[in-house]
Amino acid sequence: MNTISLNLEDPIRDAISRIRFGPHSNNLLISSWDSSLRLYDVDSSKLRMEAPGKASLLDCCFENERVCLSAASDGSIYRYDLDSGVKVSVGIHDDVATCVEYSPTTCQIISAGWDRKINFWDARSTQSHGCSNSLASEVESISLSGFSLMVAAGSSVDIYDLRSFKKSVHTKGVKVKCVRPIFNPKGFIVGSVDGRVLLEYICRSSSDEGYAFRCHPKSKDGKRHLVTVNDIAFNPSIIGSFVTGDNDGYVTLWDARARKRMFEMPRYPKSVVSLSYSHDGLLLAVASSYAYQEANEIEEPPQIFIHEIGNFYLTSPSSGASKYK
Repeated sequence: MNTISLNLEDPIRDAISRIRFGPHSNNLLISSWDSSLRLYDVDSSKLRMEAPGKASLLDCCFENERVCLSAASDGSIYRYDLDSGVKVSVGIHDDVATCVEYSPTTCQIISAGWDRKINFWDARSTQSHGCSNSLASEVESISLSGFSLMVAAGSSVDIYDLRSFKKSVHTKGVKVKCVRPIFNPKGFIVGSVDGRVLLEYICRSSSDEGYAFRCHPKSKDGKRHLVTVNDIAFNPSIIGSFVTGDNDGYVTLWDARARKRMFEMPRYPKSVVSLSYSHDGLLLAVASSYAYQEANEIEEPPQIFIHEIGNFYLTSPSSGASKYK
């Protein structure tokens, strides 16, 4: 597996919050606590855009290859023209905005935050504020899959149908850090603050039962090792193949269908705060950065590593593959 580290002439000056590959390109969007949104062309190794701001950015996403969005610590949701770098305000939350997504299915910008609200903005209208839903807890993570919106708040995952706004609540019993969709069969996967990963299928059959496991069942001293799972990413080209990234700086590849750990990458310099596969599944981006919850000041700039995924890693388990529980 070939690996490169993105060489930014002007280093990122604070913690990375999110990285995302473009929907049809190898452009990488980077949001950071240094208040800047960056667009990096991985193929040409060039920084295409840097849009500075005043508030820290906690999330970002693509609307399409020419437009993107961000969520800021002052509650603002911004929309950017990636050709010009010009940004406009979509709207604002009453507290920190933690998450933003774009739904191509409904043409909605969806945001959430510490004000315990999910806001829905019509991307086709200049007066875009449509409606909002209130929750019992601050929102940590959201994800989309077609008409399904997954919202992680506290120890629960709420699933909304964007056509009717009906929701189902799935209580996990532990604080959820991230939620991501499972496409085949349909469901969702969550990473928790105690090191567990939980998979749940919405349309269950006898062969598609949900399950949970710990990324690191035991530490070297034999005791339970509770490390927050910061992010999870599924390979879009390989059904059931996903990676987890945690606060200890580890990225692990898993096979959801076989319920096996495939292999663990060498430890990264800092916490793994965000993961993203390219649209074809051939590249994996890993953001190594101190997390915003950590009290220590930044000592070295965060780094982003790009891994070229070879056929061996896509199709063959490592010799150390093991069944997980």
